[in-house]
Parts: sequence; C-alpha cells; structure tokens
Amino acid sequence: MLKEIRMPDIGTNVDELRVIRWLKQPGDAVKRGEVLLEVETDKATMEVESYLAGVLDKIEAGEDTVVVSGDVIAYIEG
Repeated sequence: MLKEIRMPDIGTNVDELRVIRWLKQPGDAVKRGEVLLEVETDKATMEVESYLAGVLDKIEAGEDTVVVSGDVIAYIEG
C-alpha cells in the first residue's frame, strides 16, 4: 500500500523550503528516522528524516522544487 510522505513542519519561521537533494531514490529501502533529503531555508540547510519505513516509490518534489509544510513530497510502499 502506498503512503504519502509529507513535508514535516521543521520548526522554523520560514514558509517555503527548497529541496536541495534527495539522499534516497525510488526503489531504495527506507528506515524510520533515516535521512531522505536535504532542504534549504533562507538561513540554513536541514536534513529531513523519514517518519515511515518501506521502499521509496515515487518522488513528487524534485531537486530545486519549493515546498511548504504539509506538501506531499514522495510516496513510500510499506
């Protein structure tokens, strides 16, 4: 069953985040708590961890995409 991975609230006062790079690619196994991607705010670069375990199925927010908290960024099979 496919589950949505949504951009979590990373606790900054910034509305928009830019996806810098994905550390996992479709087909890769993902563990809960494992870093999936890096995002950039206007002040810092941050890592985003997976809150689900399974196999990364599809990336919706590619590199250089601007996202906000709650956006679907990928799907995981698990």
